[in-house]
Amino acid sequence: MCGISGVIGANSNAGKILLSSLRNLEYRGYDSCGIAVLEDDKIKIKKHIGTVDEVNAKERLSNMIGNIGIAHTRWATHGGVTKENAHPHPSTSTEFVVVHNGIISNYMQLREELQKSGITFVSDTDTEVISHLLEQKYQQLGEIEVAFVETLHILEGSFALAVMSIHDRDRLYCAKQDSPLILGIGEGRNFIGSDINAFLEYTRNTIIMDDGEYAIVSQHHYEVKKQHNQHVVQKKQMIIEWDVETTRKGGFHHYMLKEIFDEPSTITQALKVPQKDIEHLASMIHDSKICYLLGVGTTNYVAMVAQYYFSHFAKVYLPTISSDEFRELAVIDAQDMVLAISQSGETYDTKKGIDLAKSQGAKTAAVVNVMGSSLSNIVDYAIMQGSGPEICVVSTKAALAQVTLLLRTALTLGKQKGILQLEQFEEYQLLLEEFPQQIQSNLNEQSGFIRNLARKNSKVHDWLFLGCGVYYPIALESALKMKEVTYLHAEGMGGGFLKHGTLAMVEATLNSLFFIPPPEDKILHERTLIAVEEVKARGGAVLGLMFQHDEQAKKLVEQAILLPRVSFLVAPMLQMIMAQLLSYYCALDLGRNIDKPRNLAKSVTVA
Repeated sequence: MCGISGVIGANSNAGKILLSSLRNLEYRGYDSCGIAVLEDDKIKIKKHIGTVDEVNAKERLSNMIGNIGIAHTRWATHGGVTKENAHPHPSTSTEFVVVHNGIISNYMQLREELQKSGITFVSDTDTEVISHLLEQKYQQLGEIEVAFVETLHILEGSFALAVMSIHDRDRLYCAKQDSPLILGIGEGRNFIGSDINAFLEYTRNTIIMDDGEYAIVSQHHYEVKKQHNQHVVQKKQMIIEWDVETTRKGGFHHYMLKEIFDEPSTITQALKVPQKDIEHLASMIHDSKICYLLGVGTTNYVAMVAQYYFSHFAKVYLPTISSDEFRELAVIDAQDMVLAISQSGETYDTKKGIDLAKSQGAKTAAVVNVMGSSLSNIVDYAIMQGSGPEICVVSTKAALAQVTLLLRTALTLGKQKGILQLEQFEEYQLLLEEFPQQIQSNLNEQSGFIRNLARKNSKVHDWLFLGCGVYYPIALESALKMKEVTYLHAEGMGGGFLKHGTLAMVEATLNSLFFIPPPEDKILHERTLIAVEEVKARGGAVLGLMFQHDEQAKKLVEQAILLPRVSFLVAPMLQMIMAQLLSYYCALDLGRNIDKPRNLAKSVTVA
C-alpha cells in the first residue's frame, strides 16, 4: 500500500538517495510523501501532500543532508490526505521517527491509553502511536532495542516499519509482520525497502525478511532477529537478477506503454521457465482432488482465463475464487491444492487464502513475479515468472506472463493425462514460441490505428466489454484496464449474459466492444456474433476486436481493430494486448495520470 525506504552510509547524500528511492517506489502510493534524516544530532523531517516531485518542489527533499535517513510514500488508509497524516511520524520530542506500511488494528486502544498519559497526537494515522510508544518505552527501559521489541509486542495487525532515533545515530531499526520489507546490502552502505525498487540502482544483494522478524542495520553490518525471543536468524543473501534499466521508461512517455511494448520479451521469458518446473506444477494439480485457482483483481481474471485452458486442454475443472472471498467460500482438506497467482507476492487476501489452505493440510503453489516475496516463501512450490519490474500501477506484462505460464501448465497436464498427444503438444509449443514475434508485429502495426480509434471514443462514458468462452475473462480484464486507467464506466460480461438484463442499458451513447474469436473457433464465433446482433438490433454502438479474414463480423461492426490471422491458442492473448493499448490511448486522450491512477496502489498489502 505504501512505500518504505531507508539508507545508512549515505555520506551526507541521504536526501538525494531517498528522493530517488521514493520515485522508484511511488507506484506503491502517491497521496503524500516525506523524508527524515539525522543531521547535527537532530532529526529533520520534510513532508507534504502530492506526488514525489510535487513534494520535492515544495520541500526541497533533495537538499536534506545526512548519513542516515528514512522515507515514505503514502496511500491513505487511516486519516485523510493531509500534510499532518503524511509520513514520517515523529514522537513528541522528535527523539524517534517512524515510517510504516500496513494497519495497526489496535491503534485506537493504544491511542486512548497514550492520550491519557498526556500524549498529544498531531495526525489521524495509526502509525503515530508507534513513535509515541517507542519514546515512552525508551524512557522506561533506557535501551533502544529493548524498547523497540517491547513496542512490537504491543502492536497488533499488519506492519512493516522502519525507525530512526537520535539515541542511536549509527543504526536503523525495522520489522516485518504481514507487510513486505527487505534489506539491501551494499558496499559501505545498506538499505531498507518495501521492495527491491527502493535500492536497485545501488545494489542487487538482498535479505528477505520474514514475518515475526526485526533487523538492526548499520553502515557495514546487519543483524536479523526473531521478535518473540530476540534470537539471531542466519539469513542467506539473494541476488536479484533484474536490471536497473528495466525500471526506466526507455524513451516511452509512460511506464504503461513501455510495459505493453515489453510484452514480446515477457512472453519469451515465460517460455524460458524450465519445462521440468511446469511438469512439477502440472503433476501437483493432477494429484490433487480439487485444485483451486486463487487471485484478486487482474490475477483473478488471469485465473479465469486459465480455468478455460485447463478445461479445454486437460479436461479438468479448477474452481476459481477471488482471493477476497476465498475464506468464505472454499472448502478445503488435505487432498486439495491451492494455486495462487500474484504479481507482487504480497497481496494480503491471497496470502490469507494460502494460510487457510496450509492450515487444512492442502498443497500450495504460486505463480509470482517478485523473487523473495512472502507468497513465494510460504507456498510449497513457486514458479517465478521472470517478467521484471512492473512500475505502472495497472498490470499488463505481468498478467500476460501469468496467462502464458498457466497455458503451458494446462497443455502439460493435458499431455500427462493422455488427452494431448505428443505431436499436438509440440505443435502448441511451437505456436507459443512464434507468439512473441506476432505480438511485436501487431504492436508496431496497430498502435497508430488504435490511437485514432481511442481519440474517437475516449469521450464515451459507458462501455460494455463482451466475450464468450475464454474471451469472457479477457473481456473482464480488459474492462478493468479501461476503468483503472481512464476512470470511465466499463463493465465486462459474457456475451450470452447480455440478454438477461443488460440489454436494457443498450443505446447509441453506450459502446459495446466485442472480443470476436477467429472464425475457425466456430461455436464461440457464432455465439459472439449472436450477441453482436442483439446489440445492433437495439441501436447500440458496436466495436469489434477481431481478425482480418472475418468477413461475416466485418459486416456487423461499426468500428473494428482488425488483427492478422493467428492460432486460436494465442488469439485471446493478442486481443488482451490490443485492449490494453486501447485503454492506454483513451487515458492519454483524457489526460489521466496513467502510471499512477487515482485512488489505486500497486501492491495491496492490507485487508
